[in-house]
Amino acid sequence: MSFEKNDLHEDIRRAVRDMMEPFDDNYWMEHDNSHEFPWEFYNAVAKQGWLGITIPEEYGGGGLGVTEAAIVEQEISASGGGMNACSAVHIGIFGFDPIIRHGSDDLKQRFLPRVPSGDLHISFAVTEPDAGTDTTGITTFAREVDGGYRVSGKKVWITKAQQAERMLLLVRTTKREDCAKRTDGMTLLFAEMDPEHVQIREIPKMGRNAVNTNELFIDDLFVADADVVGEVGKGFKAILAGLNAERIIASNAALGIGRAAIRRATAYAKERVVFGRPIGQNQGVAFPLAEALMRLDAAELMVNKAAWLLDNGQPCGREANMGKFLAADAAFKAADVALQTHGGYGFGKEFHVERYFREARLKRIAPISQEMVLNYLSEHVLGLPRSY
Repeated sequence: MSFEKNDLHEDIRRAVRDMMEPFDDNYWMEHDNSHEFPWEFYNAVAKQGWLGITIPEEYGGGGLGVTEAAIVEQEISASGGGMNACSAVHIGIFGFDPIIRHGSDDLKQRFLPRVPSGDLHISFAVTEPDAGTDTTGITTFAREVDGGYRVSGKKVWITKAQQAERMLLLVRTTKREDCAKRTDGMTLLFAEMDPEHVQIREIPKMGRNAVNTNELFIDDLFVADADVVGEVGKGFKAILAGLNAERIIASNAALGIGRAAIRRATAYAKERVVFGRPIGQNQGVAFPLAEALMRLDAAELMVNKAAWLLDNGQPCGREANMGKFLAADAAFKAADVALQTHGGYGFGKEFHVERYFREARLKRIAPISQEMVLNYLSEHVLGLPRSY
């Protein structure tokens, strides 16, 4: 892993920063308040080609790695867009990895060329109300019929379902009690979001309101055999393949929020005069900002190591999970310090740090909770007995 300046990465950073200039904090505050999807931003990302950055070149994409996708995501977030921006484009930047790695040639030919243009909107439909983090506990079931499957069940916390044409839908094709291993018997489908068979109900939530989050009620939805991703009964493997990359990219979204928060708080600390001097002259204000910066920089080193390992075909579960934990905590610390620096004004919307605070808090829950990271490290790194 090299720390030398990388011209491609610098070019990506400059290009994304230039693209984000029209989409300032006020743009994101307005969309967060109105719960309106940020179409202008989404179309700008598509126009610049970032949506297809990890799609293989043979399908019209950029053919780049997780490292480059993560840079795009961090710069989008750090501009002030935070999770409202990242969640609007995250799946296009990276989310087709299960199809790239496990999809049939036919599935790839039919759908991957549509990704770079921004034409194809999809959702991940994995989590269920009664399963939560225990993915093996899902009960949404696909019964085999002539030419495919009929699916019924429920999913929850499904992002962008209201815009999605299709969803990467994890189902059971064999009940858990009938499987030798609890991870067996699940199948990944690239299913249509058919309104005749899928009811979408939006979930009111604390933040990131420019992008909808939903419950899905699926009733007898048909999915053709041609839309199975990977092997029947091996869907857990297809989902797992992309989890480390998802954690790396999500970590960069968190780091971006933290950097936006520190940038705003530092500027405010220089300008705000109380008792005849800038508040940033006081160590009680300056030191927490300096510590927050250190935490962000340290977390980024771990996240960058994880990305390098993944792009070079080496195991990175330890680093990807550690990076996610550290980045989420560092981002929340930075957002909290930024709010505190602003005092009472930080609690209002005018200075935007309250939005950073709400969005940074999300990163300690998703895409995996801090507690589940600790479970992973305890079991798989330290070798301690499984606790769940």
